Amino acid sequence: MSIVNIAAYKFIALENPAAMREPLLTLCESLELRGTILLSPEGINLFLAGAGQSIGAFLAHLRADERFADMPVKESLSPEQPFRRMLVKLKKEIITMRMPVIRPAERRAPVVDAATLKRWLDQGHDDAGREVMLLDTRNAFEVDVGTFEGAIDYRLHKFSEFPEVIAARRADFAGKTVVSFCTGGIRCEKAVLHMENIGMDHTYQLEGGILKYFEEVGGAHYRGDCFVFDYRTALTPSLAPAPAVQCFACRAVVTAEQQQSPDYVPGERCPHCAGQPASGEQRTGRAARQTQADPA
Repeated sequence: MSIVNIAAYKFIALENPAAMREPLLTLCESLELRGTILLSPEGINLFLAGAGQSIGAFLAHLRADERFADMPVKESLSPEQPFRRMLVKLKKEIITMRMPVIRPAERRAPVVDAATLKRWLDQGHDDAGREVMLLDTRNAFEVDVGTFEGAIDYRLHKFSEFPEVIAARRADFAGKTVVSFCTGGIRCEKAVLHMENIGMDHTYQLEGGILKYFEEVGGAHYRGDCFVFDYRTALTPSLAPAPAVQCFACRAVVTAEQQQSPDYVPGERCPHCAGQPASGEQRTGRAARQTQADPA
C-alpha cells in the first residue's frame, strides 16, 4: 500500500478559476501526481494519488492559500496508482445539478457526523425521536455496489435528475429526519440545500460522505462496498480496494467471479452487456472512462 489517495472538495466562490488551472497542473506534474482536479466558479473538487511525500507537498501548497486552509481531506491507500493521467478541468459546476439558485459557496448545508448518524441508526431514531430516513443521492450503478440498510434509492442516471425526483416525493418525508449521503459529501451537500429550498424540514447531509463514515465508524449499517471513480472501482468499509471492477462499456460493476467469464473483456464488454450493441452515449462514456474516471 504505497500510494496515497486523497479526495477533497470545497464550495467557495472562485472569481477566476481559469487562472488556477496551469499552476495546479504544473505543480501536480512536478510532484508526479495523477488524478483529476475540477475548478469552477463555485469551488474545487479533487481526486489525487501519488507518493505520500508528494501528496503532503501538494496539500501544503494548497492550504497556504487561505481559501483552502480548512478544506477537509479524505485519505486511503492502494498498492498501485489508480489514475492514468493528471487532469485539471474547468467546469460550470464542480458537481452538475443545473440549479443556479443553489449556491453552496454562500451557505453550508446542515450536517450530521458519522458517529452521530451511527448512534441514530443504532437507536432507531434521532435525538428528537423522529424516524431517520437515509437518502442515497448517487447514480444507480454506484448504489448497486453497496449502500446503507434501508436507504432510499431513486435509481438516478445522473445527479442532475435529483431535483425533479425529490420534489415529486417530498411528502414522503414529512415529520421525519432526512440524511442524504453520497461518496464524499459533495452531491449530498447540494441535495440538502435543494431540499431546504423546496420546503423540506429536518434535512442533513452525512459529513464527508460514505468514505468519511467508513474512516470513522467502519461499516456499521452499511451493506457492500463503496464505488469510487478511479481504477480501484470500489472500497471496502476498511478502505481497502475491493475485488470488483467496472465495465467501461456499460458502467456495471463486475464481480471477481464474473471476471472469469469469457464474456468479460476488459475495456470492451462484460456479462451484463455482452451481445448488446453499444449506444452512442455508451461509446462516448467508455472513451472518457478509459482516459480517466470522473464522476457525472
